[in-house]
Amino acid sequence: MSLSPETRARIESILGAHHVVLFMKGNPQGPQCGFSAKAVGILGGLVPGFGHVDVLADAEIREGIKVYGQWPTIPQLYVGGELLGGSDIIEQMLNSGELHEALGLAAPDRTPPPIEITPAAAEAIGRAIAGNDDGAVLHLSVDPRFNARFELKPATGQEIVSEAAGIRLHLDLASAPRARGIRIDWVEDVRGAGLAIHNPNAPPAVKSMTVQQLHDQIIAGTIDVVDVRPAHARALAPFPHPHEVLDEDSAGRLAELPKDLPIAFLCHHGNSSRQAAEHFRNLGFHDLYNVEGGIDAWSSDIDPSVPRY
Repeated sequence: MSLSPETRARIESILGAHHVVLFMKGNPQGPQCGFSAKAVGILGGLVPGFGHVDVLADAEIREGIKVYGQWPTIPQLYVGGELLGGSDIIEQMLNSGELHEALGLAAPDRTPPPIEITPAAAEAIGRAIAGNDDGAVLHLSVDPRFNARFELKPATGQEIVSEAAGIRLHLDLASAPRARGIRIDWVEDVRGAGLAIHNPNAPPAVKSMTVQQLHDQIIAGTIDVVDVRPAHARALAPFPHPHEVLDEDSAGRLAELPKDLPIAFLCHHGNSSRQAAEHFRNLGFHDLYNVEGGIDAWSSDIDPSVPRY
């Protein structure tokens, strides 16, 4: 496939407008593939913002960028107009320190994060890895959503190694700061037995809010409201106080709001609003509420002039 002059000019314009550009599937607030999510997670931990292009929304760029850099897959990271590579290369460069250098950052901090492993968890982990004789070591990764994953695989020599209760954990440089202070325990309850990880770095859970509490906080001016219902539902029963709406046009802007802003999510009955709140929690927001019962409860308990549907 050849690259048209028009497409080449568009790509060069994008690269000229941003020192760091990630061509990806989706956007940083909602990556649409695991490889793009990995790249976003790495970059987000190093730079406050970066240029990005959703190739799923632009077929011309999606195919053109593969030809431009002679790189067949997405995502692709460019720094200073130069192609660095895809997600695996980005991860390798992160762990070696080359990515910090390319971004003009100080050398990475390789201080092992403090980790607590209870005796019961250490015993369970020890049993699980006993007899491993293929040179594999225990890796712990923590993704941008603070999901933890254990994996046995060979060491590269570039990991950060933390030791607790006789267990050595190998962490990549992106996971290490997210793992700082975590506590690994072994629990047994009605759901079964397994490792339980408490991570103090993870955003707090979404909290429930009644419509009366929402009313009181609106009057006090201490809450922002986001209506996640589709346009036709909002037209049937408009929320009568100032608020934002969540749609394709507003999602990116709302994701850039201050992460400590108190936000209440509202829908018809309180189900899709909880999903939206969880999404914003994964983006790093710390003070999120789901309005239980939604606009239906608001109409029933607060303002009967709002139609029920």
